Amino acid sequence: MHLNRRIRIQLALFVVVALGACAVLAFGYLNAPATWFGVGRYTVTLELPEAAGLYKTGNVLYRGTEVGRVEDVGLTDEGVEAVLSLRSDISIPADLDAAVHSVTAIGEQYVELSPRGDSPPLRNGAVIPRDRISVPADVNSLLASTNRGLEAIPHDNLTTLVDESYRAFGGLGPELSRIVDGSTRLAIDSRKNLEPLVTLINTSAPVLDTQVDTSDDIQAWSAHVANIAGQLQTHDAAVAGVLQTAGPAADEARALFERLRPTLPVLLANLVTAGQVAVTYQPALEQVLVLLPPFVAGLQGTMLADRDIKSPYRGLFQNLALNVNLPPICTTGFLPPQQKRAMSLVDFPDRPPGSLYCRTPQDSPFSARGARNYPCLTAPGKRAPTVAMCESDEQYVPLNDGYNWKGDPNATLSGQAVPQLPPGSPGQQSAPPAPPPVPALAAAEYDPATGTYFTPDGRQYTQADLAQDSPRDKTWQAMLTPPGS
Repeated sequence: MHLNRRIRIQLALFVVVALGACAVLAFGYLNAPATWFGVGRYTVTLELPEAAGLYKTGNVLYRGTEVGRVEDVGLTDEGVEAVLSLRSDISIPADLDAAVHSVTAIGEQYVELSPRGDSPPLRNGAVIPRDRISVPADVNSLLASTNRGLEAIPHDNLTTLVDESYRAFGGLGPELSRIVDGSTRLAIDSRKNLEPLVTLINTSAPVLDTQVDTSDDIQAWSAHVANIAGQLQTHDAAVAGVLQTAGPAADEARALFERLRPTLPVLLANLVTAGQVAVTYQPALEQVLVLLPPFVAGLQGTMLADRDIKSPYRGLFQNLALNVNLPPICTTGFLPPQQKRAMSLVDFPDRPPGSLYCRTPQDSPFSARGARNYPCLTAPGKRAPTVAMCESDEQYVPLNDGYNWKGDPNATLSGQAVPQLPPGSPGQQSAPPAPPPVPALAAAEYDPATGTYFTPDGRQYTQADLAQDSPRDKTWQAMLTPPGS
């Protein structure tokens, strides 16, 4: 047969296209290098107690993803061995479990690989032992058991079950379709987020254990909730009244806050400061609350002696003792006498710098309740005049024993001279003139029995009317009587 040139060219192009299609089919679809020569794959042996319907070319899945196929299934002296051909580009841990599953009750079988934990990857020639493999129940036995169960049900009851099932689900095709579609989308999304779901399942055990451990508390909480619900049901009318009056009460409260708006923020700000002070002085306030009841009881006890006397002149039993200038006024630690202001001044100058308080020893009788004996709330057992001294390691140091005057404590401690008022200040203009110097007084001791005494010059004198046996009257009336009367 004679073919012209054009036909020969067309036949050559057809052969080239056919060979290209066969190559694409062999390498792309059939994966000929891996299927025929094992390129990019490795084999693992699976020791099975029985075949369980597994067959050659069955799928092998790892976490729901196809990673290989069953290359061969054969008998051994101890059971069945299945050779798995797995893809080498997917790393599968060697520490894993294998299970033979079925797509449906009577469908095709496949192998599911499930890792136990982090471990080195599987290698070519690895063997998965029988104790890590599970196979499904025999389908024939399952079908036989199902058939026997259906035969045990009376025919009339089975017909009723089928009819009632039809009435229950008849006409619900669209709803069932939506349920199936939603379940399918849920399964697809779950497969996309397989790693987080696996992590959640693996880490849910501690959470479930805490629920088991706290089951008693949960039951008690449920009992309390049930009790509260029962109380609400019992007092339903009262609860309804509260709900009905809650709205008007809220309106009244809002109106009250509106009226108090100009002053309420200031009040709350002041209460914050007062709250901080109360928190700081909480031990002292607690002591006051503890000592106040016995103090009130003591005051009430002063009236117990007269409680049975029917007289309008009932009173309190108390002891009145007057101590005038005992102990004397404390002047140590205050401004010097040169800076005392006249009582006639009515201005209000700035407070002098420094801390002015009685700086005598803490156990001296002068101003026992003064600033130097303030208890330090942040340092129990310590007393100091200022908060800074309380919160530091500094200890209170007195100026003197209290019987000798010392002026401005700041100037005294720093070695400076005692400050004086400047010339022409209001204090100096209104202050009275200084008294003239008083001559030195001589003091002498005398004998009350004889009236004799010694003067500073060493001479002895006698004052007869000072003696105890003096004939003159020594009453206070005689002292007021003029001489010679």
